Amino acid sequence: MKKTRLSLLTLAFPILLAAAAPAVRAAEPKPEPGWVNLLEGDLAKHWTTTGNWSFQDGVAALTPRPGEKGWARWSAYLWSKKTYGDFEIEFDYMVQKNGNSGFYFRVADVNDPVAKGIEVQIYDSAGAPPSRPLNDHDSGGVIPGVPPTKRTAKPAGEWNRFNIVSKGDKLTVQLNGAVVNEIDLSKGPLASRPKVGSIGFQDHGLPLSLRNIRIREL
Repeated sequence: MKKTRLSLLTLAFPILLAAAAPAVRAAEPKPEPGWVNLLEGDLAKHWTTTGNWSFQDGVAALTPRPGEKGWARWSAYLWSKKTYGDFEIEFDYMVQKNGNSGFYFRVADVNDPVAKGIEVQIYDSAGAPPSRPLNDHDSGGVIPGVPPTKRTAKPAGEWNRFNIVSKGDKLTVQLNGAVVNEIDLSKGPLASRPKVGSIGFQDHGLPLSLRNIRIREL
């Protein structure tokens, strides 16, 4: 009987330890030559903002304050302290139902990013009916004017992954492993946009979560 009791305790001990373990942090990007983890340490190291962004367990989360609505509160965006020209960036994002945000780059003036930058749209577009034509406000669309070529966004409440490469006049956008946009930035309305500038994430007055943000200059 003592042997049986000891065996049961031996089996139960690892289970009790697992139950008491703290919540697992978001896995940080593995260090690789040339890559910079933009969520290393805390937000203040690489970013600036007046918005209600927080950082915990490897996740940067936007929780708008009461009364904060719309997208024209430029300083509330999460802006990089450094400017970039040619780069590759990877990050995970999660929106809630009807969520809306965007990744901005080559922003010459952070107080006028819509006119003096380029945006890759972040949106809760997974639930749109297949019959609705894609537009530049679907996830992976490029504003102004370029819709994604396919729907690959996951439903609200799930993590999505972007890989975005901007080199010279070529922009390639991958969402969840599929190429959704390949654009010649020297043509159309994007031709007049700056070649170098800040990167950032939009505060649209709606919740947004980000993790595993890393970048390398090309």
